[in-house]
Parts: sequence; C-alpha cells; structure tokens
Amino acid sequence: MEGTADTERSAVLKRVRLVALDVDGVLTDGQVVYVGDEELQSFCVQDGQGIAWLRSHGIEVAWITGRGSRATVRRAEELGVRELHMQSRSKAGVLDAVQKRLGISPEETVAMGDDLPDLGLASQSALFAAPANARPEVKARAGVVTQACGGHGAVRELVELVLVAQGLWAGHVATR
Repeated sequence: MEGTADTERSAVLKRVRLVALDVDGVLTDGQVVYVGDEELQSFCVQDGQGIAWLRSHGIEVAWITGRGSRATVRRAEELGVRELHMQSRSKAGVLDAVQKRLGISPEETVAMGDDLPDLGLASQSALFAAPANARPEVKARAGVVTQACGGHGAVRELVELVLVAQGLWAGHVATR
C-alpha cells in the first residue's frame, strides 16, 4: 500500500501554498552558542536556496519559533521571509493566524518541526515533516521524515518534494 501513501502525499504537495518551519532544530542544528551576549546560529545554504526557490514560485514561507535571535531575523531578511514569528508559545495559533491573513487553508500547508512544541504545526497542516534527528514522538506524527538532520539540508529535501510534486523541479536542474 506504499504506492497509495505516496500518491496521497503527492496530491497534498501539489496543493501546497505555504511552508511553515520551526527554526531551532529544523533550519539550524539546534545548538545555541553564545559569544559574550551574542547568540550564534548556523544555517544551511542549501536550505536557503530551497526557500528562495519556493518564494520565486509564489509559495509563502513562514518561520515560527519559540525562541528568536538577531541571527534569525537577519537570515529571514536575507531570504525575504516576511512571516517571521518569534517567541511563539502557541505555534498552532500563530500558524492559524498566518493562514487566515494569507487566505491559505491547512489543506494547502506543509509544516516541519523537530520537537514536541512543534506538534501544533502538525495540527494546522495537511502534511507534517520532521528532520532525521527529530524527537521520536515527532517523527511518529510526520508523514515525511527526511534523510538529513535539521540544519543540514532537511528543509531542502522538503522543498524538493514540493517542487517535484508541482512540476517545478525540472526547471531548477536544467542546464542554463
């Protein structure tokens, strides 16, 4: 029956208009490093390229994090992510508000998270994804578990699934 699951997943991915992402542990490796009072974060360049491709095809991207730092704000600005929500206590509530404001339904939303607070994103999305190093409870709820860990290409894997399902991937691999 795996073919049925793949077909259903592909149908969901074809409808995606919004990709909602946790930050720490999804876009980063989850480590928090301080140099004096400054917090350092490391973001994967391939994930960033994937986010740029989503945006170029009119797919909205939202970052919803329970934390936040100047590094998060800077990376979101660099990638043109307009929906950055930090210090979020109810990720489901934040995602619901974003969806209503953008006129995008949960059925048109895919989300990715790695830890228990991210399960609220699952309740507001048609497909929930988790990086390879997510908590076991989170992976159990995910319809997609990536090969890559958070901060090391997990978002890019999800982006490629979306672009392939929507028939947009070939244009990114064609020789220019």
